[in-house]
Amino acid sequence: MEGGAYGAGKAGGAFDPQTFFRQPHTVLRVLSWVFSIVVFGSIVNEGYLNRPDEMEEHCIFNRNHNACNYGITVGVLAFLSCLLYLALDVYFPQISSVKDRKKAVLSDIGVSAFWAFLWFVGFCFLANQWQVSKHENNPLNEGADAARAAITFSFFSIFTWVQPPANGSCTMSEGKGLELSTYLEETCDQAQDKSGQRGIGLCWPGPQHFIDIVQNH
Repeated sequence: MEGGAYGAGKAGGAFDPQTFFRQPHTVLRVLSWVFSIVVFGSIVNEGYLNRPDEMEEHCIFNRNHNACNYGITVGVLAFLSCLLYLALDVYFPQISSVKDRKKAVLSDIGVSAFWAFLWFVGFCFLANQWQVSKHENNPLNEGADAARAAITFSFFSIFTWVQPPANGSCTMSEGKGLELSTYLEETCDQAQDKSGQRGIGLCWPGPQHFIDIVQNH
């Protein structure tokens, strides 16, 4: 393919790290990656504590182990997802098939929306459990900064993950336009090969072809 489809340049182009890391979606991806590290790192390092008169450690969020487990699980999986889709972003310009590019963009939109939802749930869950935590369970206020950091960056992660679906909808529109343009060019080329000449009547595919495009996409 000659032009760029679904937000990428010509297929097979050389990878330019400087251009890649300046792209808005790459910046958001890296921020999401960093935020996920902060969330699960804060909980793992300082999210469990015990009172002076007991040995067993409990979750800092109202002693609810589900809250800590949720934050750690979502953080680690989001961290891995960011790495996976950063690798896909690097490989994306090498994908020559428009259909494969469309699948990659749709996958990115779906996964990003899913993670934005999980982070929203995580933010509400952690904030609620921190709010109802009892002072007597943590009289020295240990790990308070780590708990606040986990809540804060869970909130920030909602926006870094929700932005790719918004950008992806524009990318899909651009890709659709290029698909139609490419289809019309191929139709003209086929008509020219059969007749040996090129004209408006030969290049115009007819209404049925556009109906087929709408049905197939």
